[in-house]
Amino acid sequence: MSQSANVFRSPVVRWGMPAMTAAIIVAIAFLVVEDQTLRLAMLGVAVADFLVTPQILKRAARSA
Repeated sequence: MSQSANVFRSPVVRWGMPAMTAAIIVAIAFLVVEDQTLRLAMLGVAVADFLVTPQILKRAARSA
């Protein structure tokens, strides 16, 4: 368990994971989804994921 905590202490991992998932969500929103409302909702989820996930992973690394 301590080895996984060390992984989450790295800012590259903490910001890289949500950056990749946000990029995937944005790509799907623009390449697949045609409904403008759904596209905006997906972009909102991507932004929230990109901003909130690193903070959660930082807390997880601190407590583990």
